[in-house]
Amino acid sequence: MVPGVSIIETAIGEAQHGLRLDRALADLLPDLSRERLKALIGEGQVQSPQAPKINASMKVAAGQSYTITLPPPVALDTVAQDIPLDIVHEDADLIVVDKPAGLVVHPAAGNLDGTLVNALLHHCAGQLSGIGGVARPGIVHRIDKDTSGLLVVAKNDRAHEGLARQFKDHSIDRLYAAIVYGVPMPGSGTVDQWIGRSDADRKKMAVHREGRGKHAVTHYRVLERLKGAAMVECRLETGRTHQVRVHMAHLGHPLIGDPVYGRDRKGFKSILETLGFKRQALHAKTLGFIHPATEKPLLFQSALPTDMQELLSELHV
Repeated sequence: MVPGVSIIETAIGEAQHGLRLDRALADLLPDLSRERLKALIGEGQVQSPQAPKINASMKVAAGQSYTITLPPPVALDTVAQDIPLDIVHEDADLIVVDKPAGLVVHPAAGNLDGTLVNALLHHCAGQLSGIGGVARPGIVHRIDKDTSGLLVVAKNDRAHEGLARQFKDHSIDRLYAAIVYGVPMPGSGTVDQWIGRSDADRKKMAVHREGRGKHAVTHYRVLERLKGAAMVECRLETGRTHQVRVHMAHLGHPLIGDPVYGRDRKGFKSILETLGFKRQALHAKTLGFIHPATEKPLLFQSALPTDMQELLSELHV
């Protein structure tokens, strides 16, 4: 056998009789996602003595046997780097990280290394499954470089698919702490506004009319009134790019320190300079979801980071 190659033998049961092949195999092999199985079928890595011609959409029958050949995962073209991580939780399927402000989640133009993915590749050396055929951590969701807080990362196909499904159906529990200019009135409410690329600046997001961009819903409530500002809690029903930042700016209360959606207001510039506060005041403080393997509910909390605590203290009435 070729080193690194795995062979899986499985048989179609009564529960899978009549299903598409990719769906039936996904039911029988929960560690492999349906998309991964489609790819393997297309590559000729799925064989059956009862079916000489195989495709993903063919219907299967109870009793049929299949052999799936799993090639060794291809190495991700990203270097592993020994970057300290604040691991809140880790098991065989996933990792929950408390990300500091300033750390980019995924390599991209301008940030080819020094990212969370680089750090995870080092931390998980030898533990990552081939997500989509590539040895890599599964980034299911992201938070901005200059937003701090909780992030869950998948270590295998099963976890990635299970978490992605929860994000898609909006069942993930996500709470953010934000310090905004002014005090929103009323003190609690819902922003139900579509978000898409700005027509004026394609690097920015903006609120659009219904049907343009993606539907986005943020529930907010004021936790504390401050000097010319407020501590606000935002619960995300959806998870769009820059959602909290765009929605709060739409209300007329942008995040303090936000270089894209907020402007420095009178009396704040000197405070921010004195504190050395150079980011949007946003922290992902709560993350809850159903574990994709154990099906047990998990809930994680992250304390407000030092820089936001200092800003809060400075703005106390």
